[in-house]
Amino acid sequence: MDYKKSNIPHNTISRDMVRMSEDTGNVYETVMIVAKRANQISQEIKQELEAKLQEFATISEDLLQEVQENREQTEVSRYYERLPKPTLIAAKEYEDGELYHNVAGRIKK
Repeated sequence: MDYKKSNIPHNTISRDMVRMSEDTGNVYETVMIVAKRANQISQEIKQELEAKLQEFATISEDLLQEVQENREQTEVSRYYERLPKPTLIAAKEYEDGELYHNVAGRIKK
C-alpha cells in the first residue's frame, strides 16, 4: 500500500476511544488490535526501506558516482521520513473498518 498517497494525517489527533471500541466492547482490546497492526505496518515499511537502501550498498570507486548515489539515497530516506507514523495509519485503517481481527475465536470486521 502506498501510504504517502492516502489521506492519513501526519500529526496526532484526538480520537474518541469509546466510539472506536464499540466493535470490541473493550478499549484495551481495541488498542491491542491497533497496536498489532501498527507493528505489522512498521515491519512492512522497514523491509521496504532496507530493500531500497540495499541497492546503495555497493561500494563505488568513482567519487562523482558516489555523490550521486548519496543524493538518491537521501531522497529515499526522506520519502520514508515523511510517511505518517504506523500508529496513525493503523488507527485510520481501524476507524475506516479496513481491519479484520480475530480475538478468542471471534472474527470482526
